[in-house]
Amino acid sequence: MTYLLDTNTLIEAKNRYYRMAVCPAYWRWIQRCQHRGVLVSIEPVGAELQRGHDELAQWAKKQDGLFLPVADAATQQAFAQVAEHVVSQAAKMKPGALDAFLDGADPWLIAKAMTLAGAVIVTHEQFNPELRRKYSIPNVAKAFGVTCIDTFELLSRTEARFVLEH
Repeated sequence: MTYLLDTNTLIEAKNRYYRMAVCPAYWRWIQRCQHRGVLVSIEPVGAELQRGHDELAQWAKKQDGLFLPVADAATQQAFAQVAEHVVSQAAKMKPGALDAFLDGADPWLIAKAMTLAGAVIVTHEQFNPELRRKYSIPNVAKAFGVTCIDTFELLSRTEARFVLEH
């Protein structure tokens, strides 16, 4: 199984519960999972992170192999399907929601998940079919049979353990 990280999972971890200085094991765990082929993200997520001016941006710049390209034909075709789907929903959404969604990493994350057998997206966004102010990853992903979980479910599924050294 391959887990694809959304930008918000890394930002939330850095800002809140797995701050880099407080829980460096979390960040090493991401690297280990990536090396085992269990955990990845995509270049647009890496680009979003690297636009920052903080330790997460610096960390992201050093993560060779974590951020998969999206220029491959399969991902491009899947992106076209995602774009077509969200365009068909645009009349129900708040003005500007379509452009905001298509300009970010989220549709690419869904498209990449569609191309990787059994891929699961890790995001803190919640499924909410009544949401109209923005497109959410779980809402769009569901239309394509892509599963979404949060960081805590990821930790459980991968049996992650962060043990004190002292």
